[in-house]
Amino acid sequence: MGYSQASTVDNVASPLVTDEGIVVIDFGSQYSHLIARRVRELHVYSELVSPSSTWEMVTNRLTPKGIILSGGPSSVYDEAAPTIPEWVFKSDLPILGICYGMQALVHQMGGKVSPSPKREYGHAILSQDTSDCILFDKIPESLEVWMSHGDKVEVLPKTLSPLAHTENSSMAAIGDGNKIFALQFHPEVAHTPLGMSVLDNFLQKVCHCKQDWTPGNFVSECTTRIKDQVGDAHVICALSGGVDSSVTALLLHKAIGDQLTCIFVNNGLLRKGEAEAVQNTFKNNLGLNLIYVDAADRFIERLEDITDPEQKRKIIGEEFIRVFEEISSDVRYAEYLAQGTLYPDVIESETPDNRASARIKTHHNVGGLPEDMKLKLVEPLRYLFKDEVRDVGIELGLAREMVYRQPFPGPGLAIRIIGNITKDKLDILRECDAIVLEEIRNAGLYEDIWQSFAVLSDNRTVGVMGDFRTYGYVCAIRAVSSDDAMTADWVRLPYELLAQISSRIVNEVTGVNRVVYDITSKPPGTIEWE
Repeated sequence: MGYSQASTVDNVASPLVTDEGIVVIDFGSQYSHLIARRVRELHVYSELVSPSSTWEMVTNRLTPKGIILSGGPSSVYDEAAPTIPEWVFKSDLPILGICYGMQALVHQMGGKVSPSPKREYGHAILSQDTSDCILFDKIPESLEVWMSHGDKVEVLPKTLSPLAHTENSSMAAIGDGNKIFALQFHPEVAHTPLGMSVLDNFLQKVCHCKQDWTPGNFVSECTTRIKDQVGDAHVICALSGGVDSSVTALLLHKAIGDQLTCIFVNNGLLRKGEAEAVQNTFKNNLGLNLIYVDAADRFIERLEDITDPEQKRKIIGEEFIRVFEEISSDVRYAEYLAQGTLYPDVIESETPDNRASARIKTHHNVGGLPEDMKLKLVEPLRYLFKDEVRDVGIELGLAREMVYRQPFPGPGLAIRIIGNITKDKLDILRECDAIVLEEIRNAGLYEDIWQSFAVLSDNRTVGVMGDFRTYGYVCAIRAVSSDDAMTADWVRLPYELLAQISSRIVNEVTGVNRVVYDITSKPPGTIEWE
């Protein structure tokens, strides 16, 4: 792993910098983030950048060893289609185009792309046209690949040649045999079984990457960079008890020791028993300097009558900062605020910097921060995916039950209550959520599921309990599988387990008389309901 963090300017955390890495230019594909993850799984740092990024912006973050051009929803012949930046061609770096990235390469290098009479989507068999292509080294002559495109390459630029074909694509892989390669299929998805081998060949044999992006290297270099950034100043860490903030706290503690004070704010939006558990783990067991702040009434009062999800996130983000600023006045030399912000948070929140697609939602610790914030940010995990954070947690010696704890959103239960927030609703949801987690654990499924939780809707329905009519809330159960929260599928929980959860909720939680199960994947939905 090996990157550093530069100084903070205007209270915004600067990007992390690595000695070398792969630049993934994001043309808006749903798979763009997956390309970056796959490269990192092969122990090479990678980062998504926008087609509008400049060479200076890219080299400020890392020393590029190669460039991958992602897929995307556009057609290269459309008037507003995104284009490959000129610096890509001037850099003389190895290039791998994928789907739209391939078509953009062909188009901008003088070839021709046109609509295909037959859209190619799904599995296909790729057959190599040559036996000595470095990109397919030690890969069978025929292999299964995943296609998803409606355009096709008709005429190649003079410097590129066909490398492989499928039944519907005569030029499913092209290149110059040296530095420029392009694929019509998607090597990054699981539906291309040997896709990782193709990517590994590009990284090893074309880009000559060192492949030293590991948790151990990350911890060593990150702690050094934290020392360089912070100096003698004091840091306060926003500790929630989740794996992200826990790993952040341990990294900072390793780097600067007593210069760190962790602040755990009970915002009244936590799960049942969470406030007590966090204090016991970090203050009593790990020995961190921990200040506990009970601000429940303050947060709930600010959220009164607020129903819009974006407003909820911004209010919670702002209130967190105000609490930290007030507490920091009691912490000598406190100049920095540490947060467990992750790369998916940045990708979903900060469209102009790194996405060609629309912003999905504002994360309270990214887009929800107030502009007049006095503390400067330290965000050592800002460019990590969740699985990488867990690897770092293991490297730091964090207990397994903490490392593999299911994610919990920063805004807490506020975005699992549809509509306005009240103490009564929070109490109802805590009880429902506790039942869901208890039954999931009892079934031995907790670590197999990315997230499982309850949602309290703003709808009420008529029910019958005993001989009496009831009018109670609808509780929704959500359980999803995912690798990094960028995409997710709903979990096919056993009917017996769903029945047990439903029975317990309607019998044990006053105010709920109906339970439903959410079977929506991401996309089109998001993991959280708000």
